[in-house]
Amino acid sequence: MAKVKHSKIRNTGLLFEFLIRQITAEVLDKQARSKSIQIVKERFNERTELGKELALYNIIATRKFKSDSQADYFINEVISQRGKLNNSNLKREKYNLIKDLKESYDLNKFLSSKVNNYKIYASIYKLFEYGNSLPADEKTESHFNLVEHITTENNSPKLSESNALPKDESLRILAYRTLLEKFNEKYSNFNLSQKKLLKAYINNVSNTGNLKEYIEKESVKIKNGLKKHKKNLKDKVVKIKMQEAINSIDTKCGINNKIVKDSDVVQTLRYMELLKELVKGGSK
Repeated sequence: MAKVKHSKIRNTGLLFEFLIRQITAEVLDKQARSKSIQIVKERFNERTELGKELALYNIIATRKFKSDSQADYFINEVISQRGKLNNSNLKREKYNLIKDLKESYDLNKFLSSKVNNYKIYASIYKLFEYGNSLPADEKTESHFNLVEHITTENNSPKLSESNALPKDESLRILAYRTLLEKFNEKYSNFNLSQKKLLKAYINNVSNTGNLKEYIEKESVKIKNGLKKHKKNLKDKVVKIKMQEAINSIDTKCGINNKIVKDSDVVQTLRYMELLKELVKGGSK
């Protein structure tokens, strides 16, 4: 029997995760109307089969049990609940969701983000979508992937910062508004360069090499900016320290690494902050 292929574009948990990241990117872009928020509000709520399926993805992704037997029973019960959803409505809603995404975004870019515990999402999808029709070896592998995940502490994938959507419409609207306000507040002091870098990082394009390329270009700008301000420095000690900072940019920002790490992004943001302060203070 042919191996069943996992489909990102039909995985409800992954689609919701990608949409939450898109919301973040659009907020940082200060878009007046976030299309991703509208999609989430319309497609994922307690009245839709998609919203109900998402809740089942969430409970498997976050619930923990101490024993394999408890985890095994739990997984079977959740799969049973998944079987009670209106499958025809779910397929129609998922079709409309995918249509919305195709009309609003470049799907290749939208689906390119690196996802923690991708194997868990894929295992849930296979058991939900195919159940007993899965080849025996794949069903066993998917099932025990989940058992291992559920019985392992501190290893929960996050489908979002908030795994449950409020049932009340007004509370949901308030939740989305709060999300926007938090992002605006947290990153209000960032300049355009910092926001662009953060946006690239949030979209997790590092798995395609684009983030590394972006940081390389930004590091050149940072170096040139710091060199320019170094010329105006009067204090010799400060001048030496500045040169040391310039010399360490490639190492600190991960330019010489094959893969961009979180720490590389943080260091690049710090260099941007240093340059921003120098511009603000006139290098005095």
